[in-house]
Amino acid sequence: MILKNIEVRNFRNYENLKITLNKNTNIIYGDNGGGKTNILESIFVLALTKSHRALSQADLINNGKENALIKGTILNEIPYNLELSLTKTTKQVKIDNNPVNKIGEYISMMNIIIFYSDDLDLIRGFPSNRRKYLNLELSQISKNYYNTLNDYNKLLKIRNDYLKKMSNKEPVDEGYFEILTDYLIERSIFIYQMREKYIERLNNICPDIYKDITGNDNFKIKYLPSIPLENMDKDNIRLEMKKALSENKTKEIKAKTTLFGPHRDDFEFQLNEKNLKNYGSQGQQRVAVLSLKLSEIKIFKDYKNNNPIILLDDVFSELDNDKKNNLLKYIDNDMQVIITTTDLDNIDENIKKKAKLIKIKNGKIVEEVE
Repeated sequence: MILKNIEVRNFRNYENLKITLNKNTNIIYGDNGGGKTNILESIFVLALTKSHRALSQADLINNGKENALIKGTILNEIPYNLELSLTKTTKQVKIDNNPVNKIGEYISMMNIIIFYSDDLDLIRGFPSNRRKYLNLELSQISKNYYNTLNDYNKLLKIRNDYLKKMSNKEPVDEGYFEILTDYLIERSIFIYQMREKYIERLNNICPDIYKDITGNDNFKIKYLPSIPLENMDKDNIRLEMKKALSENKTKEIKAKTTLFGPHRDDFEFQLNEKNLKNYGSQGQQRVAVLSLKLSEIKIFKDYKNNNPIILLDDVFSELDNDKKNNLLKYIDNDMQVIITTTDLDNIDENIKKKAKLIKIKNGKIVEEVE
């Protein structure tokens, strides 16, 4: 999978920019604040319709403008064009100029893996960071996952509205509340199973990469569903969900929210069965996240039968030479890689010789070298 070009209008600090990329390595460089990271973010947003950085969609639109546009041409078995238009509150996507009504159909078209400085938030941050990661990766792999998660979130909102009404002693249809709960449970089953399977796949790959980089055994990722699940059998998940929601209905009414379900899940990175968030050094944490991201490459290749596009946002400045080499050896020569850096000296000479160099200054391309 190759991104042939990216075009943005009114996105972040760019009013109008178009970049043609080569099929292997591309290095976007320049001073801090010039807009390098914004280009990688535009690629991420084109693929997934949301940002890994922005708190709101409005943050993505150039100051004073009402909308933004991102377009790109993908080369896979056949070429196709992706387009995403944004306002502060809405988004519209197109494939080959044809509107796509279901986002799940769209975001499975372009697969990306991004490495960036805030990746450590996957370990140090809130459970919501880790759920967001799971949801983004699984949505790229499976449009059914995205659609089911979307249904789940809609049902969750309605159920929470009912809990608020119950807490305020307002009249509600108890029968409909139970139907909502059953629908929510059915959507939960697929989400739980997909998450568990994905983490199982990671654990078939991650420990070997972690050991290769550090020499340490006993690394793993542990899934922490919000309800006790001895196994991921459909009937068991349904039984445990029904039990948790039934036994805690009074607590939920008091809290005015649903206390159990995939929206409360978490996972943790463990070394020797200890949580790296609490017991790991920064170096161990960084390698753990690096191992996770490198594992994704194989998973995407297995699921989608092609290479993802790799985005490296100024990560070379934070890695020593050993970690740089370990990162690069897991990235195949036939993958497209897009790198940002403030200093070309941070990039190996052999990489630079084969790369397209794009210099950015104040939101404009000032130099391109093939």
